[in-house]
Amino acid sequence: NSSESHNCAKSILTSDRLQIVVTLSEFFNETWEAANCANCLKNNSEGLSNSTEEFLDLFNKSLTCFEHNLQGQAIDLSPNNYTEVCKNCNETYTKLNDLYNHLQRMNRRGGESAHSAHLCIDVEDAMNITRKLWSRTFNCSLPCSDTVPVIAVSSFILFLPIVFYLSSFLHSKQKKRILILPKRIQSNANLVNIQEKYS
Repeated sequence: NSSESHNCAKSILTSDRLQIVVTLSEFFNETWEAANCANCLKNNSEGLSNSTEEFLDLFNKSLTCFEHNLQGQAIDLSPNNYTEVCKNCNETYTKLNDLYNHLQRMNRRGGESAHSAHLCIDVEDAMNITRKLWSRTFNCSLPCSDTVPVIAVSSFILFLPIVFYLSSFLHSKQKKRILILPKRIQSNANLVNIQEKYS
């Protein structure tokens, strides 16, 4: 009955003492928002966004690469010797890591999903799993591209006090103390001493 739709909804949703329908609805809505699920979807929520599909595709390729390079070698490898995995999967992992960083930057500006803040929980969990496998399990590492600028800035900051004191020393005028001899007659006390000697 359209004329009593509000009362009808109220009687159906809140008829029981626990209000189970309302409680479940609130739980699912809060979980959806806390997990930022909308950030993985297109604006109209018809499906996964292109960037999310691209990320999940690269994620699956990375896991397949890890698995493929470990197959048949797991018995031979010591716990810290996964050089084949690091060497063969480096390109795939680097692409995945770069895409994740790009998605984070894009998401902060309100990307495809038009929602800001964090990426959806599926993407974040997938990247966390991959990073743990890459760094902790396989002991692989990516070369840090920021090493040269960090060393340059650190060196500059370390040399600043030296430059400051050196320039301060060179540019300040060294004042030498010049003793000016008095051009007056000796004091009376000296004359009295001379007179006492002769008397």
